[in-house]
Amino acid sequence: MNFQQLRSVREAARRGFNLTEVAIHLHTSQPGVSRQIRELEEELGVEIFVRAGKRLTGLTPPGEAMLATVERLLQEADNLRRVGDEFKASERGRLTVAATHSQARYVLPQVVHDFRLHYPQVSLHLHQGSPRQVAEMLCSGEADIGVATEALASYEQLVTLACYRWSHSIIVPPGHALLAEPGPVTLQALARHPIITYDLGYTGRAHIDKAFARAGLSPDVVLTAMDADVIKTYVELGMGVGVIASIAFDAERDRHLQALDARHLFEINLTRLALRRGAWLRDYVYSFIESFVPTLTPQVVRDAMAEPWIEARA
Repeated sequence: MNFQQLRSVREAARRGFNLTEVAIHLHTSQPGVSRQIRELEEELGVEIFVRAGKRLTGLTPPGEAMLATVERLLQEADNLRRVGDEFKASERGRLTVAATHSQARYVLPQVVHDFRLHYPQVSLHLHQGSPRQVAEMLCSGEADIGVATEALASYEQLVTLACYRWSHSIIVPPGHALLAEPGPVTLQALARHPIITYDLGYTGRAHIDKAFARAGLSPDVVLTAMDADVIKTYVELGMGVGVIASIAFDAERDRHLQALDARHLFEINLTRLALRRGAWLRDYVYSFIESFVPTLTPQVVRDAMAEPWIEARA
């Protein structure tokens, strides 16, 4: 049994049993992948995959039972390499952070700036994606840290830590009718206007939809986008009223727009930081996390990594 055999099994399961894609990912040949899998099956005395001719079509019951162990063995092998790297060069290495646009654009810049000052020899990579993509990058090992509002807490493979709470704001052009509303804006008043907001699954969109549903209202959502900058652009063009994260509005930068507080309309949102369960974290990873959220000290993170998985609720 060797790690190349285990990697072939893991990637076959991850990539829909397409051995061509597995071979490309592992920088080898398709016959080589097939041979690695077959040799492991012969050594274990069971078939790991269901076959239709020469094609793999699924996992057998023994294969399903083994996959979690394969994942764990490969992760521990990766941890061993990381431990070695830690002692060889404690302030050198690579850190990959996956985040949604709102986090990457409005929350993380100062953290990234400070981290680069303290760890100039660490290669820092920032990937953007949907909350689901952030979670998948963490689960696959492509990212070390994930930051998003939605989705992260539902993955058993991830450890999630609460970061901060935030609310939404309504943005409109100067002179808009909502600015003349007496008192705080109501959902009924907001629903009378075309709305531009986030795509489903992004930046608290679920809380927006739930609020209208509870009130028995069907808002006219005319445009959705993944990030606030796009939403603000179309609000400036007069296409509708924007609903965005409050952190995405800057009165000085967004001089052509005005913001109205919406915290009384929609539930408060929780941004979470996520890590792959069981991963070995370099010292500079702990430093990045603590710089982002000072209450998330290395000991707090280690304690969280040691706890069993319980699905969090917003």
